[in-house]
Amino acid sequence: MQALTRFGFIAYGVMHGLVGWLALQIAWGRSGNEGSQSGAFSTLAAQPLGRVMLLAVAIGLIALTIWQAIAAAVGHTDEEARRRTVERIMSAARAVVYAALAWTAFRIVAGSGTSSAQKQETATATLMSSPGGRWMVGLAGLVVIGFGVGMAVFGLLAKFERKLERRRMSATTERTVHTLGTVGYTAKGAAFAIVGVLLVLAAVHHDPSRSRGLDAALRTLAAQPFGPWLLSVVAVGFLAFGAFCVFQARYRKV
Repeated sequence: MQALTRFGFIAYGVMHGLVGWLALQIAWGRSGNEGSQSGAFSTLAAQPLGRVMLLAVAIGLIALTIWQAIAAAVGHTDEEARRRTVERIMSAARAVVYAALAWTAFRIVAGSGTSSAQKQETATATLMSSPGGRWMVGLAGLVVIGFGVGMAVFGLLAKFERKLERRRMSATTERTVHTLGTVGYTAKGAAFAIVGVLLVLAAVHHDPSRSRGLDAALRTLAAQPFGPWLLSVVAVGFLAFGAFCVFQARYRKV
């Protein structure tokens, strides 16, 4: 289980690396592919032996799901009572995210994958059509903004280091991991904060087409003044996070 979990971090890193690559393509107008997790999986599946590699990624994500589900149920015993509760809640949330990503990967392997952006737009439109739906979408947007800001702060303060076996690292490796984690978490946080802003705008303007997840966030950023450069910075951040995940495969406390 521990070996599968560590392999799962490599799979997670591959996904983020592909998202970073797609973001670079979007920044400079060279790609029509969706800049999202499903877009990353579809890109991988299109390569030689791509479906086999994507199946391996899906298995790694399932391993991460099981690991975090167990941690949510009986883990984090080294933490104090209140901190333990928070960590278990976060583990449960991560398990849901990993499971959703694994499901998306399996669907693409089976040839029945759908666009993440289209699914989010449809879900937003359905929610907005219900009584009080616009308020719920707006509230969801504020929650996502808070999540993005929290992730960026988590990276800037290097709080991820407490989950790593730093004693096993050389000084050079520790500096490298610190840089990759800081840049990666900050870039991801910025991207998700933009996703949240777009959700709020979708609610305000009653326009579900504004809510298309990570793909819309990246394309919105690219459309701003100096957008290609700003998006390139975010793309490098996703690439950095992908590399950070590879280091987690070796040094994360599992």
